Amino acid sequence: MASIDATFICSALQAEQFPRRGLPEIAFVGRSNVGKSSLLNKVLGRKSLAKTSSKPGKTQTINFFEVEGKWYFVDLPGYGYARVAKTVKEEWSRRMTEYLRNRDTLKLVALLLDARHDPTENDLHMLELLEESEKPTLIIATKIDKVKPSQRVKQLKQIRKCLELSDEALLIPFSSETGEGTKQVWEIVRTMR
Repeated sequence: MASIDATFICSALQAEQFPRRGLPEIAFVGRSNVGKSSLLNKVLGRKSLAKTSSKPGKTQTINFFEVEGKWYFVDLPGYGYARVAKTVKEEWSRRMTEYLRNRDTLKLVALLLDARHDPTENDLHMLELLEESEKPTLIIATKIDKVKPSQRVKQLKQIRKCLELSDEALLIPFSSETGEGTKQVWEIVRTMR
């Protein structure tokens, strides 16, 4: 995929630090090590615009990227990482919740889940928060390339069951290795205004 015009704008934790341009925002959220930064880089056709790390918990702020002058892609801190001080986790959680509930320009939240595993309790809590906040939510099953082809249908059905999703609800299998799912993500993003 060709590189998309995207620029890092800022890292922030407080609302007064967020961009004020009013572009529609698409936020990416998921547990630590689910592959948010890798997904962003693949979708944007970049190698390292969003910083990746083998260590979970690398993203500790809300990071804004301006994309094609039309949207902000927002990389949120991962949740569920145990090796961060409790006070830090509480602060991340509070700031993320404020952002998800109160940001008027937030048009879509992409909830990333690891396709290899059932959704965690933290994933279910995040989905509840998004439902309570009435934010349109796109569910993406990352690392699908690591699921054996013979197990894919079964595993995606299991994720649907755990999340109580209907068969019609969109669940995008995604791989930052092969690019699978990139086109479907863009089809949804391009409808956001």
